[in-house]
Amino acid sequence: MKKRLVFLLLLFVGKVEAQELFIFTEPASNMPARSIAIKQSGKIFNDASGSGTRHATELMIGANKNIMLHAAATYGRLNGTPFGLESLRAYGKYRFFSADGMYSHFRMAAFAEVAHSNTKPMYQELNLQGDHSGVQAGLVFTQLLHKLAISSTISYLAINGYSKTHQLAMGNTPEAVNYTLSVGRLIAPKKYTSYDQTNVNIYAELLGQTLTGTNKRYLDFAPGVQFIFNSKAKLNIAYRYNLQSNMTRMAPSSWMIGGEWLFLNAFKK
Repeated sequence: MKKRLVFLLLLFVGKVEAQELFIFTEPASNMPARSIAIKQSGKIFNDASGSGTRHATELMIGANKNIMLHAAATYGRLNGTPFGLESLRAYGKYRFFSADGMYSHFRMAAFAEVAHSNTKPMYQELNLQGDHSGVQAGLVFTQLLHKLAISSTISYLAINGYSKTHQLAMGNTPEAVNYTLSVGRLIAPKKYTSYDQTNVNIYAELLGQTLTGTNKRYLDFAPGVQFIFNSKAKLNIAYRYNLQSNMTRMAPSSWMIGGEWLFLNAFKK
């Protein structure tokens, strides 16, 4: 009986929410309660000094059905610097609204994150994924319609500490508004018979930023594909490239590959 309940749970998660596991953004939905996931990703790009790499190791915790927590570290080699630790980051998300149907739902969540970085970026783009110290807070809205998921975020980002001092010294603004639009679709399997089946999802994400008080902005497009094995392990492959920008950036395009491992019922209530 217990094995059957686990099967039904994993089948439901895979069937209804698989295409919400976006590659570059977080949906309003959360991981299953009392679960833990480990995520490892790497980006390859060309910067001013040649080719660069950035890696991230992330621990994710589904505290309960409404609260999800992340802790991450980034490390890599860019702008000609030796390979090493770049930043530490903490993220929290609270789902405050949910309207569920048979094969659809709409959810809203609020999130906040804080990061500390050792890097010295020489460009106007702001981010907490390794480049700057700072805080970010925002809202995320996600609509699921059977095999199609649509999600959007809006957030405010402010850098601080050395990151802010360095940006101001270069004449750059230390604050920005970020916005995203993500679409995901489950393309395989056509029919579920077992949670051992491999899921295949395709994604298209728009990622944008506008520096406050200026006309500096960028807009990126990021198509990707995702494979989910046994409802527990993920493989992400994506390419992100610039559609429009009038600001200086670390890299106008990059490849990203990553894996994620989910552990259900990792801790008790």
